[in-house]
Amino acid sequence: MGILSGNPQVEPMHYGEVFGVWSYLLAAKGHLVGYQILINHTGDRDLKRLLEDSMQGLKQEIIQTEELLISNGVVPPPSPPDRPAADLESIPAGARIMDPEISAAVSMDIAAGLVACSQLMGQSIREDIGMMFGQFHAAKALLGGKFLKLNKEKGWLIPPPLHLKSSEEK
Repeated sequence: MGILSGNPQVEPMHYGEVFGVWSYLLAAKGHLVGYQILINHTGDRDLKRLLEDSMQGLKQEIIQTEELLISNGVVPPPSPPDRPAADLESIPAGARIMDPEISAAVSMDIAAGLVACSQLMGQSIREDIGMMFGQFHAAKALLGGKFLKLNKEKGWLIPPPLHLKSSEEK
């Protein structure tokens, strides 16, 4: 039997997996703190609920990826300090991040997260790592759909120019 046969959890991680997981974890920790800040600026209840769902998902991803790195002898990146809750009304109007801006930023983060998960799935030779990021990918795709629906319902979606004429009409 070779070094890469048998139980994938006892196989060594290759350098790409280590770097990818470590980088993903660093970004997840940063996004978690960023969403704590954004939730302080959020006035819309539906958006606040989706932000809380996003944060819960990030916390689970952080736990799983930290455990993976530690069990493979890799020191995880540092965690930034949690941000305190703030009263929305105490934030001056000109300094407040608006709900459509928050939703657009988080939607963009989700899209980038889908790409990162896909990349890690593709470069992983350990099945457990590929499967973990496949699960993260599925959860992000579901969350992204919820944000898209919210953006449409609230009128926050700014579509690119729409192509209304078909080639048959020309």
